Amino acid sequence: MIRAENLSQTYGAFTALQGVSFEIPKGQVVGLVGPNGAGKTTTMKILTGYLVPSAGRASVFGHDIVQERIAAQRHLGYLPESAPVYRDLLVQEYLQLMAKLREVAPADRRRRISAVVAACSLKDVLTKPIGHLSKGFRQRVGIAQAMVHDPALLILDEPTSGLDPTQILDIREVIRRMGQEKTVILSTHILSEVEATCDRALMIVAGRLHVDEPMESFRRGKAIIVRLLGSPAGAADRLAKVEGVSSIETIADRDGNSAFRLHSDGREGLLTSVAKLAQTAGWTPIELAREHHDLEEIFRRLKANEEAAA
Repeated sequence: MIRAENLSQTYGAFTALQGVSFEIPKGQVVGLVGPNGAGKTTTMKILTGYLVPSAGRASVFGHDIVQERIAAQRHLGYLPESAPVYRDLLVQEYLQLMAKLREVAPADRRRRISAVVAACSLKDVLTKPIGHLSKGFRQRVGIAQAMVHDPALLILDEPTSGLDPTQILDIREVIRRMGQEKTVILSTHILSEVEATCDRALMIVAGRLHVDEPMESFRRGKAIIVRLLGSPAGAADRLAKVEGVSSIETIADRDGNSAFRLHSDGREGLLTSVAKLAQTAGWTPIELAREHHDLEEIFRRLKANEEAAA
């Protein structure tokens, strides 16, 4: 389990991170998403023990990342943005070096290197200098070094930055395979990246955590759109009383019919309850469906709000 509690980070008068809290259970792929400069990399540096937070605390599998940094780091593998690999080394030499630095037992090194080579599809480039590889393959080598000691947690900072579309698809597939066995935190400003690879999204804008939701809730949507033929008397009041509806909002309809957005807690069966009410009341529904949101829409709204506040 990874736990962040009220993490804040300041650089002089500038606040890069403010009061960020979340928990990540074992075996989840989490997207840490936000615009450049939002605080994503600062969060990752704190979680990896590279940076001591100005306030708050973080722990990795029960180890405080400040007080028990080495013990916490044994559980994690880290790929910073622009994989810092030794370009003059052969791929196999580099992985052997990283296995040694990560204190993988000599008897286990061949097995662990073989495992990460297979996971990252590096077999055909083992005897090539890293500097001669494409950026996509260098990213794979970076992911392999992060996995060589078989950590329970992988932290990847912008792993597809600067890659072409084919390379992006390849790295996404590697991440999906890793997510079947490990906890993965993926930082990116590319919203489609999170939608394609992650189980959950944490959205940071201007140093604050604004969204912490499973991806399924974005795909399924929480609000319900109801459009009724004509203007049935008392429709808004009766819809507001349906169990699971937290608030109701009247929305414009070009044809002059009644239209409402029902905000809810996302519980199952709410659509059925609204449909039964419409039938009992004798209303004629024109539309009855969940309102689907995507990360891009939410991101635009949050960013606009932050800019307006500034």
